[in-house]
Amino acid sequence: MLYPRLSLLFLAAAAWAQTHPTVDFTTKAGPLKLTAVRHASFMLEAAGQVIHVDPWSQGNYTGLPQADILILTDTHGDHLDPKALALLRKPSTQLILPEAAAKQVEGGKVMHNGDTLKLGPFTLEALPMYNLKRGPSEGQVFHPKGRGNAYLLTYGGFRLYIAGDTEGTPEMRELQNIDAALIPMNLPYTMPPDEAAEAVKAFHPKVAIPYHYRGADLSVFQKALAGSGVEVKLLDWYH
Repeated sequence: MLYPRLSLLFLAAAAWAQTHPTVDFTTKAGPLKLTAVRHASFMLEAAGQVIHVDPWSQGNYTGLPQADILILTDTHGDHLDPKALALLRKPSTQLILPEAAAKQVEGGKVMHNGDTLKLGPFTLEALPMYNLKRGPSEGQVFHPKGRGNAYLLTYGGFRLYIAGDTEGTPEMRELQNIDAALIPMNLPYTMPPDEAAEAVKAFHPKVAIPYHYRGADLSVFQKALAGSGVEVKLLDWYH
């Protein structure tokens, strides 16, 4: 029999695990579940596999399983956090990351913009993510083209676009047949909600999910896409 205090700790952990916002998608291969953790950090579950994307120790991972696959988009601390990686990584975990991130983390599989990788039932394509005009000073951008990766993950015919830290680039606008898209919208590092909505209208995913939006007014994004045929799903990434 558990001591009362230990029982309470287990109950608290279980309660926290249930508070993570989730979205369930239907694919030809079975369900794909997305769990929002924090900011740009989330977990995917499908086919008995767990994928963590950009884990960040500001998120609470209590009750969440370790990763079979870990995917990193960039080198900034809210995307590449050694503490979170150590928590979620196990000996068998496959780590996928851009070349710039591989300089900080050992043992990963490097993907460059344009690469495609088969990971069991998943297909992962690395796409460009970058700033067009926003940066720390004149002539510089926060995310130069080629340093980081956006990703297109396909499972059971379902196509999930993970935009990463980016503005509404030509490559984003040219995407086709996207079922769901995770879109950033915070300044100064990515783009404001109105620009994000314009980019989303261009490639018209079935579902658009704001993430990496700290401080942004999501109602602007919602209103801009009203009547467009794009379903906007709002999750609380800062719960």
